[in-house]
Amino acid sequence: MPPPSSNSAKPVYLDANATEPLRPSARAALLKGLEVEGNPASVHAPGRQARALLEEARTRLAQAFGREADSVVFTSGGTEADSLAVHALGAVHGRRVILGATEHAALHGAARAEKVPTEILPVDGAGRPDSARLREMLSGGPPALVCVMAANNETGVVSPLAEIAAICREAGAQLHVDAVQAAGRLPWGSRDWNEEVLREASLAVSGHKMGGIMGAGALILPHDRPLMPLLPGGGQERGRRGGTPALPALLAMVAALAESRAQDWQEIAGMRDELQARAVAAGALVAGVSAEEGAGEATTERLPNTLSLILPGVSGQTQLMLLDLAGFAVSAGSACSSGKVTSSPVLEAMGYGAQAGQAIRVSLPWNVQPGEVQAFGQAYVEMAQRLGARQPAPAAGVGWGTGA
Repeated sequence: MPPPSSNSAKPVYLDANATEPLRPSARAALLKGLEVEGNPASVHAPGRQARALLEEARTRLAQAFGREADSVVFTSGGTEADSLAVHALGAVHGRRVILGATEHAALHGAARAEKVPTEILPVDGAGRPDSARLREMLSGGPPALVCVMAANNETGVVSPLAEIAAICREAGAQLHVDAVQAAGRLPWGSRDWNEEVLREASLAVSGHKMGGIMGAGALILPHDRPLMPLLPGGGQERGRRGGTPALPALLAMVAALAESRAQDWQEIAGMRDELQARAVAAGALVAGVSAEEGAGEATTERLPNTLSLILPGVSGQTQLMLLDLAGFAVSAGSACSSGKVTSSPVLEAMGYGAQAGQAIRVSLPWNVQPGEVQAFGQAYVEMAQRLGARQPAPAAGVGWGTGA
């Protein structure tokens, strides 16, 4: 498929980590929810019908993660779920908060808003939290809430959750996992993403990252427990989160999760790897992957759809503008920075220095077509050649681009 030839052509959408296209099952569930007239809190027949659908969704979501239904607290999205975790599992209990250096801005913002003592857990050159340092940080001091992403939203790199969970368990720390990007893309049952590893952790999920719609999410607790609400209200969610639940969006979220788990992500991973090879041949670096891995078969575990490409010497903003004009929708990192194109804090924390401002994120949606990826690859190569990307030699002893 050739790239679009005019501004009127529909762009090729390669920004799924910002939001996935709506899945068919989610659309059907959404329409079903829109047909319900009642409020789940009402006691009349329409209200009971709405309540039954809400509780069915709660049960399905809980079972997907090996939990009991009452462990699920529905929210408006991942940001609220993360904020509720920091508030109810951290600040209310007097816990200090330990945040991975590459965590989502929602967690950093929540910690600042709660005014809790906060410590930053460094990451290695791949962006994985430093487990040895975490052990040191938990060896003394007050109780802690440790917040770690399951998979990074910019690089796709998967955290060593099995090791981190074991360290938290030994130290008596509460683990909270931002699972927004991983929930619909990382195969459940893998080494760092399974019921046993996460049995004592809380999880944050978001519907539109799986192929549902915006406005739905959940904080999934290890077990049923009361929480001091971040949003007090009329007693919804058993007093743990006020406000009328967005039933259609929540139904769509649960349907999207089931469909995403049934998808064979290996095909998309193959497209990503082919694109990576073309980009590296054109002079790009792959954030989170060593130079040796980038040129060959990568062994760093990543989400199957995510690729962070650094074009040395060329700003991310310039790349975005040129690719947008060519008809391709990608991003320069997190979609939660109000449209700003700046140096990536994630890549800065990974040690990429000036190159943190020379990256774009390509995140393949669930319905991407091979021709679309091939067309983007051609456009990217042509852009790199035209701009004459400059790739400096890595610093002595450094194997991650010019990073740590």
